[in-house]
Amino acid sequence: MKDIRIIDLNFQHEKKSIGSFLIETTKGPVLIESGPESTYPYLQKGIEALGYRIGDIHAVLLTHIHFDHAGAAWKFAQAGAKIYVHPAGLPHLQNPEKLWNSAARIYGDDMDRLWGKMEPISAELLIPAHDTDLIDFGDVQVKVVYTPGHAIHHNAYWIDKVVFTGDAAGIKIGDGPVVPPCPPPDINIGLWKESIQKLKSLNANYFYLTHFGRQADPITLLGELEMVLDDWADFIKPFYENQTPSDQIVPLFMKYTSDAFRKRGLTEHEIRVYEYANPSWMSVNGLLRYWKLKEEKRI
Repeated sequence: MKDIRIIDLNFQHEKKSIGSFLIETTKGPVLIESGPESTYPYLQKGIEALGYRIGDIHAVLLTHIHFDHAGAAWKFAQAGAKIYVHPAGLPHLQNPEKLWNSAARIYGDDMDRLWGKMEPISAELLIPAHDTDLIDFGDVQVKVVYTPGHAIHHNAYWIDKVVFTGDAAGIKIGDGPVVPPCPPPDINIGLWKESIQKLKSLNANYFYLTHFGRQADPITLLGELEMVLDDWADFIKPFYENQTPSDQIVPLFMKYTSDAFRKRGLTEHEIRVYEYANPSWMSVNGLLRYWKLKEEKRI
């Protein structure tokens, strides 16, 4: 397996919140994940520290189109890189206005600070990455593994015995616990558990998590993720059944998650980094929507 270079994007000036991965191939360096445009200067610096320029990047593989994973992809497309993404996410990168406006309803005036800008990517540079596709980069072959549950447009990427999991294998920072990011609108726990089983079946030696870094025990990680996913969903379910407004649930859920972190021995700083990588308040509306769709038998 080629060397995998982890580039820390220093999101909100914190380490180990969002990462990008560079792999050298005979067709040129390939990135997995671009991070948001707001952290692009850190990514550019990291690429240059490895001896490359932005224009050297041959391709960018995106696990999905959420801003923390794909927001800076257009910068690489402008420099000529091909951008690989699940077909359901592709139109939103070609015309990002709807995606941007949807996020703006959540983040409001904080959009620019958190995510920077997002501009359209030319259709000829957007490559649909379907499940089981084998992407040829000369001496590196990348297999696409469709992994919905967190997002309907989510792929993982499998190279030899290594898998780049995006958010499908959750978020784990340092020695902290693994947690499932559950923002609206696509959370589907049934699909997510199917994706977890698919990831288990790959028998990978290592996972590389966008949030954050190399994980050497994928099976244990996925088992813990499944338990926390059920735990969070079960916490939210009674509030959904009682029609509790989300703004009343948020402080309760944030306390629930932060108390769990403290029981695991995390410091307040470490908890804050988890919040940057996965704002717990966002999971409230994501899981409320999940229970609504499940009750309506739409998932």
